[in-house]
Amino acid sequence: MELTPALRLREVTVRYPGAAEPALAAASLVVWPGDGVALLGANGAGKTTLLRSAMALVRPASGTVEVMGRPTAGRNPEDLADVAGYAFQNPEDQLFERSVRAELAFAPRQLGRDTARIAAVTAELLDALDLAPWADTHPYDLPAPRRRLVALAATLAAEPRLLLLDEPTAGLDQAGRRLVERVVHHARERGAAVVAVTHDADLALECLDRAVVLSGGRVEREDSVGVVLGSAAAVPALPPTADLAARLGLGGPGMKRDAVAQALAARCRIRA
Repeated sequence: MELTPALRLREVTVRYPGAAEPALAAASLVVWPGDGVALLGANGAGKTTLLRSAMALVRPASGTVEVMGRPTAGRNPEDLADVAGYAFQNPEDQLFERSVRAELAFAPRQLGRDTARIAAVTAELLDALDLAPWADTHPYDLPAPRRRLVALAATLAAEPRLLLLDEPTAGLDQAGRRLVERVVHHARERGAAVVAVTHDADLALECLDRAVVLSGGRVEREDSVGVVLGSAAAVPALPPTADLAARLGLGGPGMKRDAVAQALAARCRIRA
């Protein structure tokens, strides 16, 4: 049986009123279940517009978008909520409940999930993103970095098969970024496709496989994350650990942190 793409864009062009140039220009992309795709490029390149197109938050002027085989034309975001989840760049755009626990329970409850399942998923995410101590706190009483984690948890609570993330680690410290990496890994392990707009090279290299570079609303390049980040003038640049490994000849530019540490340890043992 032929596999259905989690997301397919065919020659999608999006124009915003009053803009001289399209935000997306004949952009095409296919994302398969379980894929991890990093959307890279300068500000204004069209990355967020691509995510918003996938979630039916903007309407293409031309071209088609499909999510799990469903054309988004004529649909609203809530029509895709059972298969796709979108964590906004600004958490304040999606948080509205009176407690963190209620925020996480809202989407699965709207989807008709049973109470036991909602409770289990909520507890799991509160633990995974280190939010349990604030479960009964109003999200707006939390500092901005923790609100970002709440918004991510709320998106994950519906167990989407397509996870759309817009700068999920922005403003987070190292511990917060590692929490995000962990839940992204878990989402992919259960078969979800992940498409993330990010300037976080560690997130891209550790959690995602493919990099799609946008420029001027067009898909300019598509390759493995390591190859793209290791190229000249890449934005973001290759993480320092991976760059060090490449310079020392320990492996290619796509080495992850654990592999770099193991390679360095092995080299030290040999020299000793």
